[in-house]
Amino acid sequence: MNILISTFSQGLIYAILALGLYVTFRILNFADMTAEGSLTLGASICAVLIIKGFDPVLSIVIAGLVGSLAGLATGFLHTKLKIQAILAGILTMIALYSVNIRIMGKANLSLLGKQTIFKIFGDTQISNFMVGFTICTIILVILNIFFKTRLGLAIRATGDNEQMMRAQGANTDYKKILALMISNAMCAVSGALIAQGNGYADVNMGMGTIVIALASIVIGEATIRKSSFLLKLIAVVFGSICYRLIIFFVLSLGMNPSDLKLFTAVVAATLLSLTNIKKFIKRGIENVKN
Repeated sequence: MNILISTFSQGLIYAILALGLYVTFRILNFADMTAEGSLTLGASICAVLIIKGFDPVLSIVIAGLVGSLAGLATGFLHTKLKIQAILAGILTMIALYSVNIRIMGKANLSLLGKQTIFKIFGDTQISNFMVGFTICTIILVILNIFFKTRLGLAIRATGDNEQMMRAQGANTDYKKILALMISNAMCAVSGALIAQGNGYADVNMGMGTIVIALASIVIGEATIRKSSFLLKLIAVVFGSICYRLIIFFVLSLGMNPSDLKLFTAVVAATLLSLTNIKKFIKRGIENVKN
């Protein structure tokens, strides 16, 4: 039961990452690869601050603010220097690898014996779950409120039809940069929580996180098919928890942990191509009937 509760807790923490990717991949329609670097950036900033004696909650807030700068860098490369979206994200991600090592002073930092947000609230499986649930709910509510404001709706409209927004005189570059900053701030917050939960920050901890987030988004969209924006956000959180449960059951069946990234890639690829697979099967059945 403790392992199951821990799985739910991890699902909620990674749901913040998935929500961040949802902003860029689904709302803005921007293939942002910065997340792997900004998640580690949040973890490294948070770890250094806690070691220096900062409050763990304040460290998470600062990590989110610094993470937004990663989104600003990607946005600048894309909107001002006219670098393709995916390349701009990759360039920032690569640069952040060196930045994160500079911040930590080495490849990893241990938080053993240091005060974390989870220790403040008792450091039990139930309390850890409640911390993750509370932070995830706060972010969910803020996102829902923000993306229903004029500015939030303008960002959504930019993702839907950028040419139309430009024709109406809207500054789409500004809206892209803002959305990227929001996305990477959430990725950094997720990284800060992961670092505090695991008890360390490592320069490679962001590797493969984009695939994990995409798998969570696709699982959520496949299970909750509603048009409400709030329900779409809730679906992402639900998908993240489901993904963690899938990993839990797969590991309990004896899968080698080193194969998890391969398994994640296969699951994500299958889910992303599910519509085409269904069409292929349907077409095959029709051909057999004919």
